Parts: sequence; C-alpha cells; structure tokens
Amino acid sequence: MPHDPHEHDHAHDHDHDDHAPVTEAEPNGPYQHLANATRELLIEKGYFGPDDIRRMIERIDERSPALGAKIVARAWTDPEFRARLLASGRQAIEDTFDTDVIAADLVVVENTDAIHNVVVCTLCSCYPVFVLGRPPDWYKSYAYRSRVVREPRAVLREFGTQIADDREIRVHDSTADMRYLVVPKRPEGTDGWDEEALAGIVTRDTMVGVAEVPTPA
Repeated sequence: MPHDPHEHDHAHDHDHDDHAPVTEAEPNGPYQHLANATRELLIEKGYFGPDDIRRMIERIDERSPALGAKIVARAWTDPEFRARLLASGRQAIEDTFDTDVIAADLVVVENTDAIHNVVVCTLCSCYPVFVLGRPPDWYKSYAYRSRVVREPRAVLREFGTQIADDREIRVHDSTADMRYLVVPKRPEGTDGWDEEALAGIVTRDTMVGVAEVPTPA
C-alpha cells in the first residue's frame, strides 16, 4: 500500500489523499441490478424519494475527518468522555457533539503501548462516513481488504508505519451493522495542548490505524 510522506505536513488537511488511484469498472452484476430494482421499488412505494437520497448524499459529501479528530482530541483530554466513548461510541459522540453519527453501531478502539488497532472492511467498504468522511480509494481496494487481515505488519510498513514486534496488532472487520474508529496514541510532547491544537495533528489515517500520530518536532 503506498504511503503519502506529506500526510502530516498540513495540520488541518484531513482530506489529503495522494495514494495511488484505483481504476476499476463500476459494479454491473446481479447484485447491482438487485440494488437498483430495490431502490426503485422503495421510491415507487413512497418510503423515500429521489430528493431524500440526494440530501443524504449531500450530507455525506459534507463530512470530513475533522469531526473524528475532535473526538480523538476530546478523548485525550477528558477521561470521563473517553470512558463513555469506549463503552458506547455512537451514544457518547451524539451526546457530546450534538450530531447524528451513523445508522450502524460505532465501536471505538484505543491504541496503547501494547496494542495497535487497524480497521478494514473485507467485503466491501463499510466506513464511518459521518465521522471520517468518504473512505479513500486504498481502503476500498481489493489489495488492502485482502492483505491487511493476513499480513497487517507488512501492509502497515508499506504505509510507512513500523509497529514494534512486542505490540499486538488487532484487525477489526467492519460490517453494514458495525463500524470502527481508532483512538490513536497521544504523542509525547503534547502536554498542555488544547483540544484544537491536538485535533490539528490527528489525521484520517491515524483513525483508521494505518498510521500513528507523530511526536511534534
């Protein structure tokens, strides 16, 4: 998996994505036809309309990793929120940030000195879009989805992320009903930083688990 060496150069550039593009044809098999037919039937029966779909897509397009970064910064500075977040991610976020997260459950996992967490969706591209925005191309690629569950250390090295041999790597497989968010380790040298400054060093890749937040220079 290619790694962008400039990932952390811009503190608030949460949408930066220079990973190699994935060129694949749009799905056009029986499941795609079934999905299209189901959508048209639900529209015909009045469960929702084209405008409802458009508004939902626009809401997704408006999202970015900025909310996820704020969530991580709050978890780093507020032990009570951190405990609630790890116990019930969706509820803690909705209560604290006054936002709707996703229809699926959101499980939050925390990186520690002993454990490093990585998120994948082996079947498709399930992803917490309301917290991190749209998934990058590499997350949806077959190479990432198939390899990270089999050889996570090798895949992380391709992102430029070296995980010590004595740290366990846990790979979490997202589903339509359950998405994951990683709280990365807070780097040394950030004592006394406020939440805004901390959020500025948290990137999308650190919240998926393919990168770690670097120690400030």
